[in-house]
Amino acid sequence: MARKTVFLVAALAACCSGQPSYPRHNITFGAGGASPRAGLRAYFTTRPAVAISYGYRFLRNFQVETGLDTVFGAAGVRDYYESPLGLVRIRDFQFLLPVGGRVILPLGAERFQIFGGGGIAWLRYAELIRQPIEYLRIECPVCGSRSGWANYALSGVAVFMDRGRHFRTGVNVKMYRGHTEGDPLGAAPGIRTRDHWLQIFGEIGVSF
Repeated sequence: MARKTVFLVAALAACCSGQPSYPRHNITFGAGGASPRAGLRAYFTTRPAVAISYGYRFLRNFQVETGLDTVFGAAGVRDYYESPLGLVRIRDFQFLLPVGGRVILPLGAERFQIFGGGGIAWLRYAELIRQPIEYLRIECPVCGSRSGWANYALSGVAVFMDRGRHFRTGVNVKMYRGHTEGDPLGAAPGIRTRDHWLQIFGEIGVSF
């Protein structure tokens, strides 16, 4: 019996020793501002933005990730649509969907992180109406949209706030460079434009 107990303890220790010393799954929420650059600067303005992302850290220093960045009203659309239920507001939103990865440099016994990375992103700018009824969707035949592709680069720092390294906060700076084309949107004409975005976010995250 004693030999079996010793064997089980040794097997459990070996199993645990093979587990990574860093969290694999990383969910991040960010809020800050997005500033248009390049050709987009003539048509759009700096506006608040939020972001959510998921990253899988498959090695100690490498993580793949995807997410969604949303900018609120950079085109300055303030319009209305006469729907069967009356006037409804039209506003514009900018959606940026990045897919890429990052290199992570842990410091201070994994408590601090410096990171940088990049990838590609799909850009979509759209006019959307404010739905007057929660369970009834009204189509908007007068709403325009633009879309295109971009690449992006990011860098930042993060610090874990607990010893278990489950909760963290930090700062993320991201630059998008690409093109969109489609309908006129705000002051943007219906032609292909060269679009750059500079985003600075404060972030909080959960890792496990």
